[in-house]
Amino acid sequence: MITVTLIRDKCIGCNYCREYAPQRFTMSKKDGKAVLLNSYNRKGFHTAKVHESELESIQNAAKACPVNIIKVIE
Repeated sequence: MITVTLIRDKCIGCNYCREYAPQRFTMSKKDGKAVLLNSYNRKGFHTAKVHESELESIQNAAKACPVNIIKVIE
């Protein structure tokens, strides 16, 4: 399993994560920031365990993020 972390407070709402990995990210209608689906929040770090089949799309989302708030740990 792969661990993905999103620092949501620093999100600027560019939507790249959703474009690259729509199965894992969505945008909040309340504040326009990214939401990491099926994650838990611990002190502003939203973390989810994902299957290896999602690795490429999530890595692409992390690379596209202009504020570098998506971390992928294999």
